[in-house]
Amino acid sequence: MSAIEKNTRTELSRGELAAVAARVYAGERLSREDGIRLFESQDLLGIGFLADLARRRAWGDDVYFINNAHINHTNVCQNLCDLCAFGKQAGSPEAYTLTLDEVEAKARAAAAAGVTEMHIVGGLNPELPYDYYLDLLRTVREAAPQACIQAFDAVEIDFIATQAGRPVADVLQELRQAGLDSLPGGGAEIFAPEVRRRLCAKKIDGQRWLLVHETAHRLGIPTNATMLYGHLETAADRVDHLLALRELQDRTGGFLAFIPLAFHPANTAFSNLPGTTGVEDLKMLAISRLLLDNFRHIKAFWIMLGPKLAQVALHFGVNDLDGTVREEHIFHDAGAATPQYQPAASFLRSIRAAGRIPVERDTLYREVRRYA
Repeated sequence: MSAIEKNTRTELSRGELAAVAARVYAGERLSREDGIRLFESQDLLGIGFLADLARRRAWGDDVYFINNAHINHTNVCQNLCDLCAFGKQAGSPEAYTLTLDEVEAKARAAAAAGVTEMHIVGGLNPELPYDYYLDLLRTVREAAPQACIQAFDAVEIDFIATQAGRPVADVLQELRQAGLDSLPGGGAEIFAPEVRRRLCAKKIDGQRWLLVHETAHRLGIPTNATMLYGHLETAADRVDHLLALRELQDRTGGFLAFIPLAFHPANTAFSNLPGTTGVEDLKMLAISRLLLDNFRHIKAFWIMLGPKLAQVALHFGVNDLDGTVREEHIFHDAGAATPQYQPAASFLRSIRAAGRIPVERDTLYREVRRYA
């Protein structure tokens, strides 16, 4: 134990987080009350120290990134949630839906760049038939056979199943046969019913979101999990959301990673909100690491945080920085000021400068290349 670590432990043992710190040192699971206490604390560096300790002890110094590409196949959406700047009404001048030929062109361009993941999400477009989704996956699979396909969040899966009049399990199995490898974690927003009603009244509720993911896990389809924070939610809402994910992970083990998503208010019905601060972002990531003791990967999505804050987050419990992305509309429509592409060399430089080990992965966290 270094002198700095010893001194930090001593300081924490004397402060407001003493009981929480003792449980982290002992490797004990944190409670709902512990989570709320952490969110209410102003000791950012103390929380970061505990999260970094938990990360190092359980998962080591590897930091993951991926060579991936995003496709947002349609922005037409029947829900038009107040929190969203991406969805457009059918007939709007800004509305679009990619043809399968356009999807194929994007997938072939990504394949030529060596991507190992195609990440596909879009709006809830009632004009698209069930076969469009199957054909989209088959098209991408043929154009980019080396890539994992992570597509359609739980809200989309529920929508596709409802439109088709089919059970979610049957739809997931058919999508998998067409090429689906994994589900992204979007659409979780915040599970707290009242806040969810104000943000996205037409979206499936939190229990339905969890059920779709549990169904995927039971079928052997791994998924990611998210939480949208920095809007109307309370500290207790955040903790309850994390504990619901932890409980499902205990039962299925099907989540690959957790990604806290900082709310971007521009061009939404909540454009009066200020957005998150860097302190809030780092605290959110660190507390996620501490409460989600059964999640191996906590991801700092650089598109929303910016590359520099994402790098700092590597000392706050994070061990994944997502990937190259190449093209992204959902968060940039809501005001994200980051570029849409970050080359692999940038990840290597950022991770090494943080004193960690860069590991390129695929969607399923299989190692593509470990960098010395």
